[in-house]
Amino acid sequence: MYRFRVSLGVTAILVVFAVGVWMALGARPSDEPRDTSIVLVAGADPARADLYRELQPVPLSDCTLKRYGEPNDGGYLLCENLLGEVQAAYSYGIAGYDGWGCDVSKELGVRVHQYDCFDLTQPSCPGGDTVFHPACIAAEAYADADRRSFDTLQNHVAANGDGGRTLLVKMDVEGAEWNALLNAPEELLQRIDQIAIELHGFKGDFETYLQVVRKLKNFFHVAHLHFNNYSCADGLQPFPAHAYELLFVSKRLATPAAPGDVKRPHPLDTPSNPEAPDCQYTKGG
Repeated sequence: MYRFRVSLGVTAILVVFAVGVWMALGARPSDEPRDTSIVLVAGADPARADLYRELQPVPLSDCTLKRYGEPNDGGYLLCENLLGEVQAAYSYGIAGYDGWGCDVSKELGVRVHQYDCFDLTQPSCPGGDTVFHPACIAAEAYADADRRSFDTLQNHVAANGDGGRTLLVKMDVEGAEWNALLNAPEELLQRIDQIAIELHGFKGDFETYLQVVRKLKNFFHVAHLHFNNYSCADGLQPFPAHAYELLFVSKRLATPAAPGDVKRPHPLDTPSNPEAPDCQYTKGG
């Protein structure tokens, strides 16, 4: 975790440290290791700080991370040893390319359903089983003024005949993820083994963001966090960027390890934009 340094007097530093520790302890679910190393920047928005704490990865004793997809933007880490039960995969927001979906299909031997209603380019995946759908995910079914189709995750899964299958999901949908996941039924979340997702957390209601993350954490451990350096910006403390990639792993599969630090950045992490400086916060950074 990143330890923010501020130029305060000794007393103020101790106060900030105590508040940060107390809030970090209170925010962790009881079945996960607690990390008390996060110290809040003076004046940091409390809602952003709450969200930042909720998104911190926990050590898992049985997760071997592997990168799937593009070498930079579009690539995501998954627990490769916990994918054996996956029967179908869903890849949302592909923008004309989907190395992640192609890798997953070929390695796991499953069909990957690809969704995008803004870029209708259908990616090629020789040797894989991918199906492109000119549609997007949302909290409810509708068509916009340009006749683009939007529907829910549960409706997409049902339409593809995957209603009783174990799923893997990847999502990068520029903010539509929040309400889509808020609306997802718990029964469906229980059948998802892993969710690789890019969250976009500074254009809406932080209470909704927290509600969604806490809902997901009822069923999943946060296994990995990586900030997208296309979105690095100042003034977002304690975040270094407003887009951030996470891996959620089902609690049915993964077991928390003893409390400790999660290595960040992970050796398999790469900057989303290879031409720009990275902005990962790490403990002591």
